[in-house]
Amino acid sequence: MGCNCSDNTNKNIPSEIEEKINNHPCYSEGAHHHYARIHVPVAPACNIQCNYCNRKYDCSNESRPGVTSEKLKPIDAIKKVLYVGSEIKQLSVVGIAGPGDALANPKQTFETLELLREYAPDLKLCISTNGLELEKYVDKLIELGVEHVTVTINSLDAEVASKIYAWIYDRENKRKIKGVEGAKYLIERQLRGIQKCVENGLLVKANSVLIPEINREELTNVSKKLKEMGVFLHNIMPLLSKPEYGTKFSKDGVKSATYKELEAVQESCGVDMKLMKHCRQCRADAVGLIGEDRSEDFTKERVDSYSMSELIKIYNVAERVETHEKIEQFRGALKEANKRIEREKELGLKTIKVAVTSSEKEMINLHFGSAKEFLIYEAGEKGVKFLQNRKVDTPYCSGPENCDGTNPIEHIKQNLSDVDILLTAKIGDCPQKELSEINLKTDESYAYEPIKESVLKATREFLKIENEAN
Repeated sequence: MGCNCSDNTNKNIPSEIEEKINNHPCYSEGAHHHYARIHVPVAPACNIQCNYCNRKYDCSNESRPGVTSEKLKPIDAIKKVLYVGSEIKQLSVVGIAGPGDALANPKQTFETLELLREYAPDLKLCISTNGLELEKYVDKLIELGVEHVTVTINSLDAEVASKIYAWIYDRENKRKIKGVEGAKYLIERQLRGIQKCVENGLLVKANSVLIPEINREELTNVSKKLKEMGVFLHNIMPLLSKPEYGTKFSKDGVKSATYKELEAVQESCGVDMKLMKHCRQCRADAVGLIGEDRSEDFTKERVDSYSMSELIKIYNVAERVETHEKIEQFRGALKEANKRIEREKELGLKTIKVAVTSSEKEMINLHFGSAKEFLIYEAGEKGVKFLQNRKVDTPYCSGPENCDGTNPIEHIKQNLSDVDILLTAKIGDCPQKELSEINLKTDESYAYEPIKESVLKATREFLKIENEAN
């Protein structure tokens, strides 16, 4: 998937909003390489049933919304946050994103938020919701210090939406509403909730799931409406639909959205609305930087080995502040580098695209065969600019014994078709030969070197050779 917001991501944003999003990895494309988030799975119940969703527990091998390896009580969630914050100093945000709906579980959600205010006051607070109960709880969210709310809204047309939701729960009348009636009931409440958030100064990010067979054309209308309402960011995510997911759509054979389908819809919607393109459709118990999931490093057993008083002590706010200050210094230097590449483009100078394989986004330290995603940069003679992450469905298994036509090389070639150079720690002869068919130069000489410097050096060499050839 793509990783950068639209070109005007942080232009003309009021200073008070810039301050709110500066270190929020989901709301700021520039922040997501530097700051981490944690989702605490304290909200198991849901009040709607989406045909693309299956809330799975004890599932460690899937990375998608609604999946978690554990459910936590509020106090256990706080202990985990303190432990994670002591280990991951760049942690800046804690969110409640399920595995059900945050506001379908108000008791657990609000108790967790209250404890977070008490024990981790330096963290930004977020919730994710389908919007059904949002209007009712906006005042409470503000009272608890929540500044960011994500609402999943997939259609404004009840006919279209009725194909996405199996039922909507009407809590007042204790009934499930199906079909067009249920979809209309949901959409009306979503819009009222979003409007109240915007009117009260909450930053709203809207999530929409692209289901090509159902709402592809409708999402343009959604984007336009969100902009009119003052929603800050629109995140269009591809439908993930595989048989093993056990969703209604997957059972019915509804296919996942492709990279090209997502890109086309994002392009049409980006005309009217600022888009988020670095979403990774995180699990309900995600931990770490966006694009990495370290939840397995912070198991309940490990957290429980500490007492609450010990966790309060090791959650060293002073050290965390120092870490964040260093991050901001680095980001300042990076911003200057990005300006240089933009100046080169304005002068009409040649720039190229470079793909990198990396396990931690600082060094070229990952073999091509193990790469589940590629970091894409634009570079010229003087500057380097990060563009996006491009994921692949399945990594290429390295080694000559795998050169039997079963590798997902065609998908990888498609994703890298506009790239000029691939910098990787190691790559075999077979994939090298395949990638040469799309005129992609592969280079192992920068293995275990810093990314930015390596991209710039490789680009200069590439442009020098190209100029000599001409």
